Amino acid sequence: QVQLVESGGGLVQAGGSLRLSCAASGRTFRLYNMGWFRQAPGKEREFVAGIGMSGYNTYYADSVKGRFTISRDNAKNAMYLQMNSLEPEDTAVYYCAANLNPETGARVASWGQGTQVTVSS
Repeated sequence: QVQLVESGGGLVQAGGSLRLSCAASGRTFRLYNMGWFRQAPGKEREFVAGIGMSGYNTYYADSVKGRFTISRDNAKNAMYLQMNSLEPEDTAVYYCAANLNPETGARVASWGQGTQVTVSS
């Protein structure tokens, strides 16, 4: 089972940008579809973005489309989420996820511990 560690969260003003990183252990990272989820206080965890094994196919929730970009570097066992034009509604704990359906976020096999993103108005 792959181990996942997120980083890059923090406090940013509305309209600003952050880049989240997910570091994965093991030599099989390139074989996993990957994704990002988020969970705001009092709300259910929701799918944000997914990426296929090669990095060519990417998928986004409507709420972040055009503002967030998911990418991966298989040589570094890493995945990223570039978040631009951040809004207070983006405030949440962001989770890295492995071995899932990258289009829908279904059937996640592994989760990271999460990183907090706070967007002030």
